[in-house]
Amino acid sequence: MSRWRNLRFDFQAMASPCNIQMDGRDEHAMRRAVTAAISEVRRIEEKYSRYRETSIISRINRAVGSEAVEVDSETASLLNFAEQLWTLSDGLFDITSGVLRRAWDFRKGRLPEADALKALMPLVGWLHVDRKGSTVRLSKPGMELDFGGFGKEYAVDCAAAVLKHHGIEHALINLGGDLYALGPRGFPGHEGKPWLVEIQHPRPDTTRPEAPLAVLPLARGGLATSGDYERFFIHEGQRYCHILNPQTGWPVSHWQSVSILAANATTAGALSTIAMLKGPEAITWLQTQNVRYLAVRHDGRVMRNDTADDGDEGRHSV
Repeated sequence: MSRWRNLRFDFQAMASPCNIQMDGRDEHAMRRAVTAAISEVRRIEEKYSRYRETSIISRINRAVGSEAVEVDSETASLLNFAEQLWTLSDGLFDITSGVLRRAWDFRKGRLPEADALKALMPLVGWLHVDRKGSTVRLSKPGMELDFGGFGKEYAVDCAAAVLKHHGIEHALINLGGDLYALGPRGFPGHEGKPWLVEIQHPRPDTTRPEAPLAVLPLARGGLATSGDYERFFIHEGQRYCHILNPQTGWPVSHWQSVSILAANATTAGALSTIAMLKGPEAITWLQTQNVRYLAVRHDGRVMRNDTADDGDEGRHSV
C-alpha cells in the first residue's frame, strides 16, 4: 500500500485563485481526479459566463426582446433554481439584476446618476423572463441574465461530484472562497478531523491584517461567504458595495459579511447572498433555513450559530 500524502493543486478560474487539496494514497489517481475536476470547472465557466461570447448566457442575452432560445436540461435546472431563489427571497435574489452594473462604477467610485439608475430599474424582474418548455426569452430589450450569483458555487459542487466519481474521499475544493469538503482529513495524525477554514475579517485590524474573523471546521458540505469588502468604494463616509438590492438599485449596508455552512456550496452561496439582501431580517430568516451561519453586522457585532475550532493544523484561508 502506498504511503499517505497531501497534495494541493492551484489554478485560476472564474477570475479567481482556486485550489483543490486532497489526502490520499494513490498519487496517480489523485492527479487524474483533479485534472477531471478542473476540466469540469472550466466547462461550467465556458458554458455560463456572461464574459464568454459562446456561452448560453450570452446567447440568451443577445436574443433579448426577440426569439426564444432553446436550452438543455442542465441550464433549465439552473433556471429552475434561480426561480426558486427568487421566490424564497421574496424577489431579492434576481438573476436579471446584473443590468444595474451599468449605473454603478465601483472602479471609479462614483455614485450613479439618478436618471441612469431609474432607467434601468424596469429591466430588472424575474417575471419578465418567459419560459415555455425548454426555451427561455427575455421579454424587455436591454434585459440580461447573469448566473454570477451562484455559478462559481455550482462549479464547486460539480467538481466535488467529479472527485467523488473518481473515488476521492478526502478533499477540499476552494474556488475563490467558495468551498466544498468531500469528507474529513485522511492524512495520518489528522484522520477523521475536519478541514479548518479561516474566514476573512471584513474589517481587519491594521496591526494584524491577516488575523481571521474565525476558523470554521468543515468535514463535509459547502461553505460560502458574501460581504461588502471585496468590491466597494467609500463616498462621504458611506461604504457602497457591489451587492445591489434589485428592488431599490442600491447596495446593501446592514451586514459586513455573512458566511453560511450548508449541504452544498450552491445552497451556501445563495443563502449568504440572500441574507446580505435581507438586511435586519436576515437572522430570523436564516433560522428557518436549517443552516449554520456566521454574520458580522454593520456595527461589527458578530452573530453566529456555527461551531468554531481554534486548532492550527491544516488551516485554509478564504
